[in-house]
Amino acid sequence: MNIFGVGLPEMAVIGAVALLVFGPKRLPELGRTLGKTLKGFQSASKEFEREINKAMAEPEVSSEAAKPVEELPPSD
Repeated sequence: MNIFGVGLPEMAVIGAVALLVFGPKRLPELGRTLGKTLKGFQSASKEFEREINKAMAEPEVSSEAAKPVEELPPSD
């Protein structure tokens, strides 16, 4: 099992340190918070990717429509 380049022994050490630092009562709460945060990042990433794909799929503006508007002469 290899997640983000971290193997099982490293994950066990991280879990043991987290258990010592936060205690058994707060650890489930921290796990839920971390899970919700990661889910939020994942959904934001998917939304961003969807918007990029949507922008790339839109037809390009024709060269006639992209020309700048001519300036009007000053009025007296």
